[in-house]
Amino acid sequence: MNSYLPLLTKAPVQLIQANGQPAFGLFDRSVADFNLQDFIYQNLMDKKASALTRYFHYKQFQFICVTGSDWLLAVAIADIRYANSGFAYLYRFDTNQAVNKGLLLPGASGCQMSDSPSAGEAKQQFGAYKVAIKTSATNWQLKIDTKELKANLTIEKASQMPLALCAPTGYNGWTYTEKSNALAVSGTLELQGKSQDLTQALAGYDFSAGFMRRQTSWRWASISALVEGKAFGLNVAAGVNETGLCENALWLNGQIQHLSPASFIFDRKDDKKPWQVSSLCGEVQLEFTPLYCRQEKVNISLLASNFRQYVGLYTGFVVLQNGTKLQLNAVKGLAEDHYAKW
Repeated sequence: MNSYLPLLTKAPVQLIQANGQPAFGLFDRSVADFNLQDFIYQNLMDKKASALTRYFHYKQFQFICVTGSDWLLAVAIADIRYANSGFAYLYRFDTNQAVNKGLLLPGASGCQMSDSPSAGEAKQQFGAYKVAIKTSATNWQLKIDTKELKANLTIEKASQMPLALCAPTGYNGWTYTEKSNALAVSGTLELQGKSQDLTQALAGYDFSAGFMRRQTSWRWASISALVEGKAFGLNVAAGVNETGLCENALWLNGQIQHLSPASFIFDRKDDKKPWQVSSLCGEVQLEFTPLYCRQEKVNISLLASNFRQYVGLYTGFVVLQNGTKLQLNAVKGLAEDHYAKW
C-alpha cells in the first residue's frame, strides 16, 4: 500500500482570513474568492508594504494543456507586473513539428487576468494574436485566434477534486496553486485550417498566483492521457511550494491521489538526454524523453527568464493507493525547467 496520505484542509470561502493573512493548507476543493484587498502585506522589516510594492510583488499565471491522439496544445498567460507574457503552440508527434506563437508586452498592456480559478476571464491580445481563458466553478473555456491556430474549447473540471493548496513563500509571501489533469474537453481546434481530432483528447489546467519569491525556479512534469484505457493525469513539481506542502498528485478516472515530494534529474547542457522523475516515497518512477522544446531567454534589468518547456514521452510506473503499479509506456506529456527573476 502507498503510505503517503496527507491530511486535507477544508477550503475556505475566502482565501484571505480575518487576520489579513491567507489560509494555508492542502485543500479539499477550489477556493473561489481571493479577496486580495483584505491581505495585509508587510515588507522584510515587518512594516506595511507600500501600495506600489504590493502591486509589483503579486504575480499570476494561467496555463492549459490539451493532449490528443497525435498532438499536444499548450497555452499560457502570465502577468508579472513589469510585463506580461504568453504563448500558444501545437506540436504534432507524427511530423515532429510545432506551430508556436508568443508574446512579451510591457506592463499590463493587452492583458487581464482571472479573479480566481473559478471566476473571471484572462485575456491577452496583440495584433492578430488573441487568447482568452474564462474560468468558472464548472469549467474553463479557452479561445485562441491566431493566423495558424484557432480554438474554442471547454474543459470540464467539476467532476473531480483539483489539487489546490496555499503555502507560505519566502519570508512574507504566499502562493496559491490549483491544478487538475485528465479532464474531458470538447469544442473545436484547428491548425492551419485543418480540424484536429478531439475524440481521445484530455486536458489539464494550472492557476498559480501570489506573492512569490523575487527569484523563483521550478521543475515540473505533467500528463493528461489515456493509460490502459483510463483517464490518467499527473502533476509533480519541485521548487515553489515546498514549505511543508507540495503540489504533487495523480488522477485516475476522476479520483485524486496525493503524492510525496518529487525530484528531477536531467542535464541542462544536453536537452536530448532523458529526465528521471521520481518521488520521495517511491510512488513515481518515470523516465521522460524530450522531443520538442519551447524555450526563451530574457535578461533585461528588473526581469529575467530562462524558460524551457519540453513535449515528450514518459515511460515507467506509478504506484496507486491500493499498491497496484500502473505502467506507462511512451505516454505523451510535458516537462519544464524554469528560472524567473520577477
